Amino acid sequence: MGNKIVTFTDEQLDDYQDCTFFTRKEILRVFKRFREMRPDHIPKRMVNGEASKLKIGRENIEALPELRENPFKSRICQAFSRDGEGNLTFEDFLDMFSVFSEQAPRDIKVFYAFKIYDFDNDGFISTDDLKASLVCLTRNELTCEEHQQIAEKVIEEGDVDGDGKLSYLEFEHVITRSEDFLSTFHIRI
Repeated sequence: MGNKIVTFTDEQLDDYQDCTFFTRKEILRVFKRFREMRPDHIPKRMVNGEASKLKIGRENIEALPELRENPFKSRICQAFSRDGEGNLTFEDFLDMFSVFSEQAPRDIKVFYAFKIYDFDNDGFISTDDLKASLVCLTRNELTCEEHQQIAEKVIEEGDVDGDGKLSYLEFEHVITRSEDFLSTFHIRI
């Protein structure tokens, strides 16, 4: 009794609950997963803002069973990392798991899906972004011409304003027509 290490203060846990879709217990479970990747680097007790400073490298995050086989694992890490390189602090990691939780609303999931597919980070999904997505998905099983044809067809179907690329709203319209989007855009902790 009395030897229990307190990972976060009640105030920190309240703050994390307010900005995620998790209970306190789930937040602590996510922290346990985070710490298990690099126990030599991540302390059991997070103090002095360490949760927003200490990072785990992208290669460790990508090795998680939930991401290991995902063709977008690098893009997922980049979309959630504050440094843009895919290295995640605990708060980044918590955000990632929160967005991929079943409790996260569709609009939050669509926002992050857009970030993941926007390979050049220009705020639009272009033909090049779609071709990069296709390379990830098909692992080079299609020819360059096939990638081009598919990307052009997606743009043709979703580009309402005719500018040759998908804005966030156009992407949202396309993705919400996908019946299995919500069921595939999640990770269980």
